Amino acid sequence: MYDEQTPQHIAIIMDGNGRWAQEKGMPRFLGHREGAKTVREITTSCARLGVKQLTLYAFSQENWQRPPREINFLMGLLRKFLVKERDIIMENNIQLTAIGRLHNLPKEIQKELTVTREMSSTNTGMTLCLALSYSGRKEITDAVKDIIDKAKRGEIDSDDVTEDLISEHLYQAHMPDPDLLIRTGGEMRVSNFLLWQLSYSELWVTSAFWPDFTEDDLKQAMKEFSSRQRRFGKVIPLNNNKQVVC
Repeated sequence: MYDEQTPQHIAIIMDGNGRWAQEKGMPRFLGHREGAKTVREITTSCARLGVKQLTLYAFSQENWQRPPREINFLMGLLRKFLVKERDIIMENNIQLTAIGRLHNLPKEIQKELTVTREMSSTNTGMTLCLALSYSGRKEITDAVKDIIDKAKRGEIDSDDVTEDLISEHLYQAHMPDPDLLIRTGGEMRVSNFLLWQLSYSELWVTSAFWPDFTEDDLKQAMKEFSSRQRRFGKVIPLNNNKQVVC
């Protein structure tokens, strides 16, 4: 268990499954299968290390543009995860939830997701949030549409529109902002992930592909997080009375 400097909410962009497989001369789908094993390891590790929420970028809205065969494999993998990992989720007191345009998912995926969410809804340990058919821009767009609809009904006016109000209309109104964003695969971008929520998140990028990402890598990211000074735009006095401005 880490001390109070443990990131309470970790978000992960799980990148590099396909490249991992291609470097080994394997079909891309085998990389996704190996990546699913890493999900189990990292999820249970986070739960054990005292993380309160883990949000995984599992399938983006843009991923629907991939070849149909790859999409079908990914959906099958997701369905197996939702069913086979139920025992692990319950044993580790994890509550499963999801964000995204979930109505775009195949009906059988929606069904299994509902079952797993309801089964784990009373668990009191870490929250595991899967971002599925997810787009940060579409999340903000959907929030704005909801606010406009309420304004048309006379429920709110322009003076009521604040950051808090917008946050309340995101896919999960009470989801805390991530303290730490981890990206595997070496790419230096956020890829339309949690655009509103990542405003002050600490970033940690590794060149390791997701199937090769281990608990040791997770601990390294958490250790580096604990050494950073999060200023949120404020002035922090130094020991010599000088000031640091972010």
